[in-house]
Amino acid sequence: MRILLLGGTGEARALARALHPGVEVISSLAGRVPDPALPAGQVRIGGFGGVEGMRRWLTETPVDAVVDATHPFAATITAHAAEVCADLGLPHLVLARPAWPPGDAILVSSDREAAETVAQQGFTRVFLTTGRTGVGAFRHSEAWFLIRAVTPPDADLLPRRHHVLLSRGPYRYDDELEVLRSHRIDALVTKNSGGEMTRPKLDAAAALGVPVVMVDRPAVPAGVRTVATVADAVAWLSSPAR
Repeated sequence: MRILLLGGTGEARALARALHPGVEVISSLAGRVPDPALPAGQVRIGGFGGVEGMRRWLTETPVDAVVDATHPFAATITAHAAEVCADLGLPHLVLARPAWPPGDAILVSSDREAAETVAQQGFTRVFLTTGRTGVGAFRHSEAWFLIRAVTPPDADLLPRRHHVLLSRGPYRYDDELEVLRSHRIDALVTKNSGGEMTRPKLDAAAALGVPVVMVDRPAVPAGVRTVATVADAVAWLSSPAR
């Protein structure tokens, strides 16, 4: 069996380890993160070039199934994979880690709505953890931002008052408490990425009574099979009914 694994997440690497070497795994990474952790098996780095590029690649490199284990907010590649697999009749699965329960968080549907909420609520010192691509929605804000990202955001997207903290998880609860306290944070803005690696910031915010603005994750395309665990993905790949 050969599968295309759309990866870049811890779940994708765990799935590649679980399958390799019995299954030929070709992991595809977007290439946006420098020095990424590489999964077991073959690796390709870089985009496909949209729907047509992915369709061409899958035609030239036949696979038995496609597993999408990308970040829950990688909506474009998820939509492209769903469309191409439907067109080609390829078995297709989305492995999506469970979302965090929102609790008392202010739920919003986009980075732009999160920026509007920051302004409406009058927050002045914001811990922004939506990733480098989400920073632009806040560039006209009057608040001060502690921006945590793996790679530096483009300078023209940055708000006037900010500090960039380059960092890569996993994060510890005690460290997150210190970040919130030392920077006098009065609001946390995050995406509902789910998972344990970045969960401690939510626990720290709850302990300190810091309000959370949470961007809800995009919906998976209609009709696409979804599982929440690596074990379920392995079971699906092993099933003749897939």
